[in-house]
Amino acid sequence: MTVDGRVVAGRYRLGRRIGSGAMGVVWQAHDELLYRTVAVKQLLLQPGQSEAESEEARRRAMREGRIAARLQHPNAVAVFDVVDEGDGMPWLVMEYVPSVSLSQLLEEQGTLAPQEAARIGMHVASALAAAHAAGIVHRDVKPGNVLLGEDGTVKITDFGISRAQGDSTVTATGMLAGTPAYLAPEIAKGHDPTPSSDVFSLGATLYAAVEGIPPFGLSDNPLALLHKVASGQIDPPRQAGPLTQPLLSLLSPEPTERVSMVRCRDTLGAVASGQAAPPMPMPSHMPTVATAAHRPAPMATRVEPQRPHGAPMRSTSTTAMPPVRPNPPQQKAAGPNRGAMIGIAAAVVVAVIIGVILVTNRGSGNTPDSSGGAGATPGAGGTSSTSSTAAGTVINRPPLSVGGDPSPEVQLQTVTDFYAQLPGNAKNATDAYFSPDFQSGLDQFLSEMSKAKTVTLTDAQPGDYYIRANEHIVGKDGSKTVQPVGVGLQWKGTQLYINKIDKIGAAKPES
Repeated sequence: MTVDGRVVAGRYRLGRRIGSGAMGVVWQAHDELLYRTVAVKQLLLQPGQSEAESEEARRRAMREGRIAARLQHPNAVAVFDVVDEGDGMPWLVMEYVPSVSLSQLLEEQGTLAPQEAARIGMHVASALAAAHAAGIVHRDVKPGNVLLGEDGTVKITDFGISRAQGDSTVTATGMLAGTPAYLAPEIAKGHDPTPSSDVFSLGATLYAAVEGIPPFGLSDNPLALLHKVASGQIDPPRQAGPLTQPLLSLLSPEPTERVSMVRCRDTLGAVASGQAAPPMPMPSHMPTVATAAHRPAPMATRVEPQRPHGAPMRSTSTTAMPPVRPNPPQQKAAGPNRGAMIGIAAAVVVAVIIGVILVTNRGSGNTPDSSGGAGATPGAGGTSSTSSTAAGTVINRPPLSVGGDPSPEVQLQTVTDFYAQLPGNAKNATDAYFSPDFQSGLDQFLSEMSKAKTVTLTDAQPGDYYIRANEHIVGKDGSKTVQPVGVGLQWKGTQLYINKIDKIGAAKPES
């Protein structure tokens, strides 16, 4: 398809084609009104669709634009405009990011060092945490949707199959939402996605970045791959280094055992900065495959230091076959079979290591995080939608380095991070985020949180140290209400604190 030079909506002149996907083609374009380069996504109808199916596709395209436009975050590709040219499908006008996708980089380079993978994952998790706070689940986190800019920026794109609270579901019956190799097990089983599903898919993306293949491998048979995904059994990572424990936690087959995206972001940030990963809840059932011992050992990969920002991408991996060791002289075995004894000893060592991990995790005071968090769909897919953070988890907030007053985006992120701790970790969250002169009644706030099963913040509108939003609260008694609130912030030189939470309207029941 050639449309170079076409002007869309009287202002966007199309240039070269820069990408394509299941829903359309992306073009680099010039905005002749604002004199800037943009990316324009031409959404396409599938051949052979009925009129009803075409109308559904158009509604889904408009929904994609609405959902993506709701999310404004430095690590998410922004949607500027949605236009209807009258040729069947809308066009999305998006931020243009000179970049390569993570999947392209892995094809060129092989694998990434764990610290670099953690840096990329930290930025993606930051955008997804904001999306979850806005009630949006991405549902297709994968290397192909992670863009790496020439200046080192990281952005996630393609919210085209996202699900947002308050939007009617328009996905066609039988349509598989997401890429099988990176799906969470509960999605492969047919359950509805939750923020916890994005946590798993991010873990699978980072697993592929350091191991070279997705956690469930690759297959030309999508049904066979889906069956393997549904089992939740993976090969444990071998090249992840300091990312090993975080990856096993993110890839838990049980959604309720995965951490929130906020905690995921903070853990990946620690690894990216060279610090030890903080303790994370480990799966109650270790997600390993019985045939892991028969997996061919990966070839050794040497990854050179991170390329300077702005330098061209190039292949930096070299491979070498594993060394060949001479066979030892055969000795007549005396007593029990030597191979069997070695196998038994190895099994004992593995069992001891797993036991130490489990005991250490229990002793650290961390309990498995729930899958709910901000933006969870209550009861979706039979999974729990309780607090996304384990009760009793102490929160350490490093000073902010913003070079002046915090921007509205930083202010919104602070409120988002606070609400991601509710209701299960409310006491520690108030200790970490509330200013000493909090004005709205601490005891009353904690009392309300003790009666809540889930708390979700949506429709957040940044202001001058004041965020307006809606609290969606599901009570332990099954009640559902939406409460408009205003969250006041206070800047104390190195840290942002919440100074008050006002109820700025009457609470209304929510169906």
